[in-house]
Amino acid sequence: MLKDNLVMLRNIHGFSQEAVAEKIGISRQAYAKWETGATVPDIEKCNLLAEMYGTSIDSLVKTEPVEGVGILPPAPKGKNIWGSVAINDRGQIVIPKGARDMFGLTGGQRLIVLSDEYGIALIPDEAFMANMNKAMENMNRNVEE
Repeated sequence: MLKDNLVMLRNIHGFSQEAVAEKIGISRQAYAKWETGATVPDIEKCNLLAEMYGTSIDSLVKTEPVEGVGILPPAPKGKNIWGSVAINDRGQIVIPKGARDMFGLTGGQRLIVLSDEYGIALIPDEAFMANMNKAMENMNRNVEE
């Protein structure tokens, strides 16, 4: 819940209770009560906290328990943490339903697998090809000029 997220986010960002309280204009004691769950911030203070931590109010007040992992911290604004998946013996994974719904993914749809040193990304091939075609058009336009 909110109190758990406040503790996690403060520790992730390396802030003291005093520093957070100062940034949002309250006393350290008032903030400490939020972290223990003795009281809760009003909506305006929640908004300030969400902005400070780069997340949404919705993410700030929800917790995301993941089996075998624990509670996940709130995702940054515009990002999602869908939980964990297991890779079977054939290298297959099941994409969480929330992610499939959000991106309109259906059985049999082709995905492009991309990666960097941090991990893997899956992009619907239609979106990938549209972006590649746009990049090629821009490149050709720049060469012609």
